Amino acid sequence: MRAFIYTGGEILPENVTERPEEGDLIIAADCGLENAQRFGIVPDVVLGDFDSLSKKVQIPESAEIMTVPAEKNETDTQLAVSLALSRGARNIVIVGGIGGRLDHTMSNLAILEDLDRRMVHGLMVSGYNRARFLRNNSTLIPRSGYRYLALIAADPVVKGVSIEGVKYPLKKAGLERCNQYAVSNEIDGNCALIDVRRGGVWVVESRE
Repeated sequence: MRAFIYTGGEILPENVTERPEEGDLIIAADCGLENAQRFGIVPDVVLGDFDSLSKKVQIPESAEIMTVPAEKNETDTQLAVSLALSRGARNIVIVGGIGGRLDHTMSNLAILEDLDRRMVHGLMVSGYNRARFLRNNSTLIPRSGYRYLALIAADPVVKGVSIEGVKYPLKKAGLERCNQYAVSNEIDGNCALIDVRRGGVWVVESRE
């Protein structure tokens, strides 16, 4: 089952191609309701402490409302992900969550790593950026409206990194967390093939 989680943060709706389909679980995390409404999407669940939701925004009557305390250990996005997992989601798309407050962005990127650890497919997209996490695995990234492609090492050392179909290919290269050089690459074919033999990376696509 797939879940879409709409969070806060600046988005570029016209560049977000990922849209929920019938049967998908749709969750709005606090002010993420505003982003969901920009797509004309009515969430199944609206969750949060509602400290950042504009008073002008009306919560749909059909939505399940889950109110959480303002003082809590988890962020609203983390709680929304936990809810999606508890309801059986094995594929989670987070819309928003990148940009704005750096602490929130870094926290959300860690969610992608945790989802990978749970063997759940995770994707975070804002229209300006799109991110996923890859550990000891390979993936295909189709050419799209995102110009740049970067691999950001999550471990002290990542080994056996190969990238094909890009302007600056790599073959069985090593990446280091303290020396992030695999950035500002570009897909010059129909897609990029990324293979990571040992370690974890964030795969980040950027529009500008």
